Amino acid sequence: MTVTVEPVGGRPPTTAAQAPAPQARSRDRFLDVLRLFVMVLVVVQHWWLPVLSVQTQGELSAGSVLSADGGFALTWISQVMPLIFFVGGAANLISWRSASRRGEPARVWWAKRLRRLAWPVVPLAIVWIIACHLAVVGGAPAQPVLVGAGAAGMVLWFLSVYVIVVMATPLLAAAQERFGWWVPLVLLAGAVAVDTARFNSGMDWLGYLNVAFVWLGVHQMGFRYATGAIGKVQAAWLAGAGAVAALALAWFGPYSLNMTGVFASETSNVAPPTLVLAALGALQMGIAVLFREWITSWADRPGPARMLDRVCPQLMTVYLWHMLPISIVAGVVVFGLGIDTPEPMTGLWLLWGVLGLAALIPMVLPLAHWAVRFEEPPRVLKGDPGLIRVLAAAVLIGLGMLALTVGGLGFGPLPVIGLISVISGLLLTAAPRTRVRDTVRWAIRV
Repeated sequence: MTVTVEPVGGRPPTTAAQAPAPQARSRDRFLDVLRLFVMVLVVVQHWWLPVLSVQTQGELSAGSVLSADGGFALTWISQVMPLIFFVGGAANLISWRSASRRGEPARVWWAKRLRRLAWPVVPLAIVWIIACHLAVVGGAPAQPVLVGAGAAGMVLWFLSVYVIVVMATPLLAAAQERFGWWVPLVLLAGAVAVDTARFNSGMDWLGYLNVAFVWLGVHQMGFRYATGAIGKVQAAWLAGAGAVAALALAWFGPYSLNMTGVFASETSNVAPPTLVLAALGALQMGIAVLFREWITSWADRPGPARMLDRVCPQLMTVYLWHMLPISIVAGVVVFGLGIDTPEPMTGLWLLWGVLGLAALIPMVLPLAHWAVRFEEPPRVLKGDPGLIRVLAAAVLIGLGMLALTVGGLGFGPLPVIGLISVISGLLLTAAPRTRVRDTVRWAIRV
C-alpha cells in the first residue's frame, strides 16, 4: 500500500475541499519505513518467541518465551502493531479524501477496500487447508499440523479488526474535520471506561469492547498525522505521556507486563487490548514522528528508495504467508531432527533465532514474490454493490476473518465456515449485474 501525506508541521487540519490536489503531494517514505519495520519485527518474533518441544506421546508442546523470567521485556520492543494501525489511518484518510474529491460514495470506497483486504486471504486459506489435509494423509501427526495451522490463522486477527477501522473511516474522518483532537481523546476515554468496568466487575469479556476504542484511537492518530496536526511538540508530548502512562499502568495497575502474546495471548495486553497498549502506541508514534526527518532523509536516498519501492508492495503478502515457511522449518527441525527450542534467554537460544531466520529469509522472499499476485482482486469484483450489500459484505468478511483466527487454517468446520463467509462477503462487494455478466463471460472463455 503506497501512502502519501501532506507536510507535517503545526498547521491545523484541512477540510477535504481545501486539501491540495493529489499531484501536489509527495510520497511520504517515512510511513513506508514504519511498515517495513513492523513487518520485520512480526516475522522475527513469530520465529523467535515460540518454545517448541516434542512430548513423549509424540505431541508438539508450544509454549512461549514470554513465560520465562524477564521474557516480558522483549514484548515492549516486539509489540509494534500500533504503528501499523497508525500508518493505516494515514493511508485510509488519504484514500477516502481522494475518493470524496472524485465524487465516489462511501459504499463504493468501502467495497474497494474490502476487496483488497479480503481477497488475498482466500488463496492463503485454501493452500493451508489443503496442505494440512495432505500432510496428515501423507503420515504427518495431526496435532502438530494443527498447531501450525492455528498459528497461521492467528495472524488474521489484524484483518478482522481492520474491517472495523475501514468501515469507520468516513464517519471518523468527518468527525475529525469538526472536532479535531477531541476524537482520539473521546476514544481514549472509552478505553478508560472499558478497562475500569472490566477490572471492577471481573467480567473480562467487557475488555473486548476495546477492540474498537484502542485500535480506532491509534488509527485516528494516523488521521492527525496525515493532516499535519502532529509536529515535534505534539510528538514529544505523545512520547512522554505514553511512556509515563504505560510504565505506571503496567507496574501499579491490574495489567500484564506482556505487550504481545505469541502462544501466550491470554496473559498479554492484546487479547483483549488494554489502556496500556494504547499508551505504548502513543509512545511509539511520538518517537517515530520525532525521528521522522532523519528517517525520511535516509529513505529518500536512491538505494533505500529503490528497496522500499520494491519491498513495500509485498509487505502484506509477507504478513499473510510467512507462517507457512516458519511452520515448515520448525517442523523439520523439531520433528525431523529432534531439536527442541533451546532454553529461552540463553546464548544457545540466540543462536537458534539467528540460524532460523537465516534459513527463513530465502523461503519467505520468493514465496512473497509469488503470492503478491493475489493482492489484486479479480476483475469480476467491481462496481457499485449498493449500501445494504456492502454493509452485509463487511459483516460476513469480518466474521469470516474472526472464524479463521479462532479456528485456524487447518481441519474442522470452523475454517471452512470462515472461508465461505469471506468468499460470500467478497461476492457481495460486486455490483449484482456486473458480477453475473462477468462471471458468464469468464465461463464462456474457459
